[in-house]
Amino acid sequence: MGSESGRFKRGAQSRISQWLRRGQKSSAEDPGRERERMLLAAAAAGLPIAPAAHPVGYRCSCERIGCPTPARHPLSFAWQTQSTTDRAQIERWARNQPQANFITATGMVHDVLDVPLEAGRDALDRLLAAGIAVGPVAESGADGPAAQARMLFFTATRGTPEDEDEWWPCELDCHPETMDEHPGLRWHCRGSYVLLPPAALPGELSVRWVRGIELTLPDPLTLLETLTDACALYAGATDHDPVAAAAWPLSH
Repeated sequence: MGSESGRFKRGAQSRISQWLRRGQKSSAEDPGRERERMLLAAAAAGLPIAPAAHPVGYRCSCERIGCPTPARHPLSFAWQTQSTTDRAQIERWARNQPQANFITATGMVHDVLDVPLEAGRDALDRLLAAGIAVGPVAESGADGPAAQARMLFFTATRGTPEDEDEWWPCELDCHPETMDEHPGLRWHCRGSYVLLPPAALPGELSVRWVRGIELTLPDPLTLLETLTDACALYAGATDHDPVAAAAWPLSH
């Protein structure tokens, strides 16, 4: 991963908030500037990012026949080393690839707990009602079929132990290429990534923030029990619904 990426620091929060407030009127008139501003705010929070594919109608810009994750994967196989928080590089990517989505590599600065949208919304309500600190949260495909819609809870990473054998690689939970095998909770950590808002999905769907990146990343364990319970309730409600239980993506 790019050496520019670092851990989220106290004090960065105020800088991110300033960026998010700056020029909101002009960015509303210029979607490209708005996207660049949001990418830079994510980088300022320590989230390393890299360019990703984008939708072309219902297809993926990579033109791979039968792409299993259309518009949801990095452009380069070297995304882990390419991912960076360097402002100049991100500005170049944003301006030279105006249609590209972006991914953020997990497991160094942050993890992401990824759950079905319905379960996530229920869990979010319960967490906030209980006074538990919840950090940035995004929705993916919220206006599309229920089986595709997800909620992403951004958290601090589980850590970077000196002993490599103590790593929890993402393959133990959910690898990006096999996400359809994990309809419940997915824990994106080392070796994984998620799309970073704002991002476009096939079928005019999107990935968008519902709680901003300026919020402090919480310990994932403070959210885990509530998210797990909500996912169990969701799974019970959809066991007999073949459409809701279908793996993403559905046939085009």
